[in-house]
Amino acid sequence: MENLSKLILIPTDFSDVVPCAVELAANLAKKTNARLVLLHIVKKPADILDATAKVTLEAEHFSEEYGMKIEGIVRKGSIFSTIADTVKELDAFVVVMGTHGVKGMQKLTGSWSLKVVVTSSVPFIVVQEKKDDIKRIVFPIDFKKENLEKIGWVHFVASLFDANVYIFREKVEKDKKIEQKIRSNLIFTEKFLNSKKIYYQVEVAEGKQSFAIETLQYAKQLKADLIVITTPKDISKSDYLLGRIEEEGIIDNSTKIPVMCINPRPAKLVGGFRAMGSI
Repeated sequence: MENLSKLILIPTDFSDVVPCAVELAANLAKKTNARLVLLHIVKKPADILDATAKVTLEAEHFSEEYGMKIEGIVRKGSIFSTIADTVKELDAFVVVMGTHGVKGMQKLTGSWSLKVVVTSSVPFIVVQEKKDDIKRIVFPIDFKKENLEKIGWVHFVASLFDANVYIFREKVEKDKKIEQKIRSNLIFTEKFLNSKKIYYQVEVAEGKQSFAIETLQYAKQLKADLIVITTPKDISKSDYLLGRIEEEGIIDNSTKIPVMCINPRPAKLVGGFRAMGSI
């Protein structure tokens, strides 16, 4: 990977989901020779001292468990901005985040999970259970051009973990223009994966339910280890408040499959490929 920073950020609130994020992050760090940093966020300056002692102990515990140095830091602010600010400060290349852990920080629920994810320019891997390995990656493809922006990250993860890619293609037969866009996205994706010698299969959605729901059903049936999506470029306040974003249903999915969220911004990837990162 060219010019990739060597740091993985893990938000922590000391809850029981943090070890899930650390396990996957530790495996990723070993494969990329990256540093791991635990980030705890406090609301008041008066809380910094006690929080620093606590996150330091947590970092030492995980360092011993995984046989690698893990640092712990504290920042004052809000999860909706401070995670992104710390990504820039430390030049992290990915955030590995436990969903329940973030909920514990500031009672994050429902579609607010998506708001945390889209604040940053780097991908988020959101986990709910322990997952140390990735062998089956579900790559949903619809008509949106953003589909092409996540292919570099799919290649990156598949190469690191020697994983197979399972392309899940939306079905929209009644609209020929949309169907053609889906086909074009699929053709591009197949050519790219073939050029990188990544094994893949293609499955077509039935189109009887929303694409998000069918994606989760397919991933569950496949026993997938990761779903890769891109987040929307334009998210209004009403989208957050009403929870109308389909991606939110993927991120906090009941199947508890980890989700890698690519935001639609430029990012340097393997072999100079640039992906910007909705389903």
